[in-house]
Amino acid sequence: MQEIRNIAIIAHVDHGKTTLVDRMIYQANLVRQPENLGQLILDSNDLERERGITILAKNVSVIYKGVKINIIDTPGHSDFGGEVERVLNMADGVLLLVDAFEGCMPQTRFVLQKAISMGKKPIVVINKVDKPNCRPDEVQEEVFDLMFNLNATEEQLDFTTVYGSAKQGWMSLDWRKPTDNITPLLDTILEVIPAPAVVEGTPQMLISSLEYSPYVGRIAVGRITRGELRTGSQISLCKRYDVIQKQKIKQLMVFEGLGKTNVDCVGCGDICAVVGIDGFEIGDTIADLENPEPLPPIAIDEPTMSMLFSINNSPFFGKDGKYVTSRHIKERLDKELEKNLALRVKPGLGADTFVVYGRGVLHLSVLIETMRREGFELQVGQPKVLDKTIGGQRCEPIEDLSIEVPEEFVGAAIEISTRRKGALVRMEPRGDRTLLEFEIPTRGLMGLRSNLLTATQGEAVIAHRFKEYQPYKGEIERRNNGSLVSLETGEAIAYSINKLLDRGRFFVEPGEEIYCGQVVGEHTRERDLNINICKTKKLSNVRAAGSDEKIILPPAIKFSLEEALEYIQDDEFVEVTPHFMRIRKILLDPLARKRNSDSEDC
Repeated sequence: MQEIRNIAIIAHVDHGKTTLVDRMIYQANLVRQPENLGQLILDSNDLERERGITILAKNVSVIYKGVKINIIDTPGHSDFGGEVERVLNMADGVLLLVDAFEGCMPQTRFVLQKAISMGKKPIVVINKVDKPNCRPDEVQEEVFDLMFNLNATEEQLDFTTVYGSAKQGWMSLDWRKPTDNITPLLDTILEVIPAPAVVEGTPQMLISSLEYSPYVGRIAVGRITRGELRTGSQISLCKRYDVIQKQKIKQLMVFEGLGKTNVDCVGCGDICAVVGIDGFEIGDTIADLENPEPLPPIAIDEPTMSMLFSINNSPFFGKDGKYVTSRHIKERLDKELEKNLALRVKPGLGADTFVVYGRGVLHLSVLIETMRREGFELQVGQPKVLDKTIGGQRCEPIEDLSIEVPEEFVGAAIEISTRRKGALVRMEPRGDRTLLEFEIPTRGLMGLRSNLLTATQGEAVIAHRFKEYQPYKGEIERRNNGSLVSLETGEAIAYSINKLLDRGRFFVEPGEEIYCGQVVGEHTRERDLNINICKTKKLSNVRAAGSDEKIILPPAIKFSLEEALEYIQDDEFVEVTPHFMRIRKILLDPLARKRNSDSEDC
């Protein structure tokens, strides 16, 4: 049997996990190293490449000195935390990647806590030592202190540290002595990470992850903890609540390089993909046919946020997208449930509506953005945080928030966060910047990023992760400004926009098609204002000096999808189509809105 090492790469978002895995792939000569190192092999879908984040955990393997190293690349963002916990079940050790300048961030703590509590052996990789102002030795001390605070064992605290720059493609045991490759890291993996224990007996495999293929459907991925699995053999699928189903393995695959290879038999300790198992869930066990013994199931994070999805019923319905009916949207959401574990979908109150539950705004916006690119038209409502009643008391999700800002903006960052019920728990200088840590309700995070970036001139580095449910913190002030709402359907005219500039800021450019009830700008005051920006200038044969000056308008404000979702109020929708994103009132007719607000006042 070939020697095996199973490792997961864990780190805070954007500390260089996927870049490091790419270097390992190049080192093993699985792929010829390209001239342009900007493209990452593993961040394979368009959204991952554009945003520069990993959304889905991925498995690859490399052969080094005759040993097969199974590498699992994990997402760093807390909205995809469900992925991290599952894949750690498949690993015997972890590579903890830490930025040599930023040091330990909230997500570092989150993923490391999971790994230490599971008893995994860590190797610390201090990455980006080529950065100016980096502080590798201080960061190494920080990691040690963090592990100590997380109750690491003596063995875990005796970790090996490797320094280097994944981007430049080198690793070394001393950051002052750069090398020209990453063999010191691969040698350390073989020395430090234990080989998986080979346990004889009846087969046992915990399903820790899944893949989806349009040809064979859902594929179960996991690590064999006992015995071996064979193609064509009959097995028992042990589900929750002591449900046991008899099934047959149609195909077995192991990860080889960037792909998978069909095999007849997989031994204990290896990670494999099983085809032909129907109706499984993450946390189920594949066990022996005659005497099945289930392993303890994995707990999956519960959703903390919900959002209303509905068909697009605006006047521009069907002009841009291919899939516009509720049947199309339902089929697409059902397909997403096959592979997106932290997602839940329930029918909404109205016809053609669905309530979608997820881990955060980013988690849900990635789904919406994917659907938009596939040709769907839909409308989404304001994100709502899910409360729980614990011991008769209303509780809400609380998150750990960290903000790193230059010193001159510390006051502004604290003020913005505390206005949203954030409690400052730690403040630490980092060179010419300061790290602030808060406990803040999930509700308070909506719209926080754009406010902080505006207040700090784009300098703030913001990260957050779910901590726990705590008693409800009280009302949080929302957006104070009302909306500028179009009264007409037609084309936005520069002349009209120019005349209304004193009323607020605009979201539309001259020449854009707009409809009655669309939100075209933000009012300077609290209430909504109905305006007509489709009115052209009345031409007469009388000329006055200065009446025909050239109009110069300020640029329109353009939102990203997350910003739009965080910006809207509860009587507004974001309309998403393949080429457009508009904010609109739920009730398009101004008279209907007036009647509705009068009845609410009563």
